[in-house]
Amino acid sequence: MRLKRMQMALAVPGAAVLLALGLAICSSTPAADAKKARAPQRDARLRGAYRFERAGCVYVHLEGASSTLGFRHGYLLAPEIESAFRAVKLGMTHSTKRDWEFFRKASRQMLWPRIDAEYQEELAGIAAGLQARGMKFDVDDVITLNAFQEMPYYYVPWLNRREKVASAPRLAAPGNCSAFVAAGSYTRGSQIVMAHNAWTNYLEGEHWRIVFDVVPEKGNRFFMDGYPGVIASNDDFGVNSAGLMITETTISRFNGWNPDGRAEFVRARQAMQYAQSIDDYVRIMLDGNNGGYANDWLLADLKTGEIARFELGLKHYGLEKTKDGYFVGSNFASDPKVLAEETDFDPMNPELSPNGRRARWLQLMEENKGRIDAAMAERFLGDHYDSYLKKEIPNERSLCGHLDLSARGETVWDSPPYSPDGAVQGKVMDARMAEALSFRARYGHPCGKDFFAAQFLKAHPEFSWQAGVLEDMKASPWTLFRTGERK
Repeated sequence: MRLKRMQMALAVPGAAVLLALGLAICSSTPAADAKKARAPQRDARLRGAYRFERAGCVYVHLEGASSTLGFRHGYLLAPEIESAFRAVKLGMTHSTKRDWEFFRKASRQMLWPRIDAEYQEELAGIAAGLQARGMKFDVDDVITLNAFQEMPYYYVPWLNRREKVASAPRLAAPGNCSAFVAAGSYTRGSQIVMAHNAWTNYLEGEHWRIVFDVVPEKGNRFFMDGYPGVIASNDDFGVNSAGLMITETTISRFNGWNPDGRAEFVRARQAMQYAQSIDDYVRIMLDGNNGGYANDWLLADLKTGEIARFELGLKHYGLEKTKDGYFVGSNFASDPKVLAEETDFDPMNPELSPNGRRARWLQLMEENKGRIDAAMAERFLGDHYDSYLKKEIPNERSLCGHLDLSARGETVWDSPPYSPDGAVQGKVMDARMAEALSFRARYGHPCGKDFFAAQFLKAHPEFSWQAGVLEDMKASPWTLFRTGERK
């Protein structure tokens, strides 16, 4: 029996790492074991780790060496990972017209060899934790889940162009998130304030409800929101014990990929865990940059009082810093070289969502100079003003996105009318919260509006391919989460 398990393990990518963990490869169907998966068992390997649920979010505390972090992550969040995996698999295969095995192979051959051993162990640990709960996931599945932002919208378009794929689907780099960071004379008490809401399709985005409190064996403790089964935040909002505050918004219509680079989710996790300063963050993200999930990073350093915008393309990047001012993000490129040479985005069209939201951010920052604080930031994230139509209306141009209410859709992302897409949660953090490794979060639309899947699909049957996987998204109240909490 032991020999048979070893033979099975050796057939799985990353098996050497799994065998080092002393964990067998399990095989089971998620449906048959769903009930079991939702009833955590006692396990000595979970000592010191725990989870609880509050206000629509799942809080999980993880600590230890890389393999231990991964095992605890996979075991404690197994039900959430199973559900998110179904959504990600459906979304990626539907949009790209590629099957799941295509992505698993790319993850195994292109991404895995360039992942640091530390994170290989953690990813393998997640797979092992899932298997210990009776679920049929392997390392390839876990890697691909971690790369669900960069593979379909950066790697696949690059591959399609390279291979001259006939009738390839249109795949535009998405525009996810509205965010700002402000300091000095713009904020109440001159303290740093940062805010972010995650924009994405509801199918995948409604699973973005994990609060991670992580104490790794090496590097900084960090506190972030995140996605089940993913080692980085992936919508990138968090703070580490070195006093670095982090968020971002994606660059719309970005074109670029380096197959020899390191996965973005690995670099983002490494930067969250190890960066001691803004310059440190920039250095880590540039090291092995593959162009995946290209972002405008909004950063702040509590030690120096500096805030920054780090715009990271593939060929070019820009870095701006200040101690008195603000930076905003709504999926537009601002560095001239990144904009001109690495995107096909039109910065002058006021009807486009990124430009409309940018105009609104600038208006709110200037109108509220000297008064911006965490409470005001929460209101900003739930804002419904359309700067193009000049009226209150939730749609693709409001900071709190509701593309599902727009008859226009959004051409910049090739989104059809009434796409189930928009803001799926919000987070705010000021300097005092960041010093205590804490932030306030609201699951669901930051404005408080609920989304009901059955009602939506009945009204818009063109999205019926999501039936059975698309879920309701009910808004929870703004809630404070702190490191070290137990319930």
